[in-house]
This record gives sequence, C-alpha cells and structure tokens, in this order.
Amino acid sequence: MFFTESGREITVAAGSPTLKRGGPVRPHMQLADGVYALSQTVEHEEGPTTVHPAAVETERGVVLLDVGFRDQLDQLSGALENAGHDFEDVWAALITHQDGDHAGALADVVDRTDAVVMAHRECAPYLDGREDPIKGDGDRYPPVSVDVELVDGVRLSTAAGPMEVVFTPGHAPGHVSLYFPGEKLLIAGDALTAREGDVAPPSEEYTLDYEEATESVGRLSEYDVFRTLCYHGGFAEQGTGAIAKLWNELVA
Repeated sequence: MFFTESGREITVAAGSPTLKRGGPVRPHMQLADGVYALSQTVEHEEGPTTVHPAAVETERGVVLLDVGFRDQLDQLSGALENAGHDFEDVWAALITHQDGDHAGALADVVDRTDAVVMAHRECAPYLDGREDPIKGDGDRYPPVSVDVELVDGVRLSTAAGPMEVVFTPGHAPGHVSLYFPGEKLLIAGDALTAREGDVAPPSEEYTLDYEEATESVGRLSEYDVFRTLCYHGGFAEQGTGAIAKLWNELVA
C-alpha cells in the first residue's frame, strides 16, 4: 500500500515462474505467473519497429507496463486478448518514461479503461503537459494526468509477488525499470536493449545522457536477475552475469 501526494490510497496483490526462449515476442509471452510480454509493430520509412510493453496481474486488475505507439490501440488490445485479458481488466498503466513509443497511446488507454496512471515524479511533467517530450518532433501525444508519482524502491504487490520500481535514469529523465525479486525477472524498459536473445547496451542514438545510463546499467547489475525483458529487442534468458559483463565493458 502507498499513497499519492493527494492522499489517494493505492493497493495492489501476490504469486510464481515459466519460460525458456529469447528474442522478439509475438504476440505475447508469459514471463511468470501473471506477467506477460506483449508486442506491437509499427512500420516506418526505415522499416518495421517492434516494441514490447508488458501486462501484470494484480488484485485490482491488470497493470500495463508502457502502452506503445499512438494510434496503435488495436495491436495492444489484441496482445492483451492473447494473454487472456481485455481492456475491461486494466486497472493501471505504469509508464517507464516519456518517449512516444512508450506513452503515445496513453490518452487512448485512459479513455478506454479509466486507468490509474503511474510514472516516476521526474517523468510526470512530460506526460501531463507541463513539459514537452524531449525527443518529440513537436507533434506530442495528448497529455494525461499522472495519478501516482513513483519513487525509487516502491514495491507493488502482483500475482508474481512484489514488483519493485528501480530508478534507471540516463535514457530519459525519470526512467524506471521493474524488478520481480521472487521471479528474478527484470523488465528493463530502455535501460537495456536485447539483440538476438542477448542483453545489450542502451541505444546511444536515443539516450540523452549516456554516462548516467551507464551508471544505471551498473545499478541493474546489482540485482539478482535470471531473465530480462527489453522494450527494444524483447526477451533475453540472461540476467545478472550478462548485465555485469555489459557494465564492465561500458566503463572499460
């Protein structure tokens, strides 16, 4: 249980493991009891881009971990249905950071589900319209109020046990990753990427502060992780050892 600054009480619930594969997720993959990797593919001039939001079951309902691109609600809905849920089950949306491929569909999701919106307090101004997204081209996604401003170390109860918010800035202000200690599962957001089933560094091209992002990789290497879901690249059956090796290479 925890509270927003307005005093609103937010409670969530508890659960166990599965899975042995790596690479992109299509169209969903069960990572642990009640935790699903979803996928969404969008065509660009340079070619298709596939991203990997996630969905987590709680007593209150499903929490979406990122919501994907604007105007792609049908793909998100289809992935949820493949995981055994629909928008009526959604209780909250937790956004890892401000980028449009993570938060673009947030207004549509809230309109459809009346979801509680959660984000780190340093990310909130970019979501609610006080600030424009840093990497936007001027055509920002519709602003949405943030109901719960998260801080590092907050834990939410889920069907897979506690889900811990890990502050991992660098790629963007207020970036967070999510860690399930009972499952030794990390949902990295953009703090890491994956390539052909292996964990890889954050994108240099799209990371605002690479030195800070490197420090965040080091921080993630301190967690007891067996499996990792990256928003770009998908699932990697790798954890602490691979992340620590990556960090050592980045600081060498």
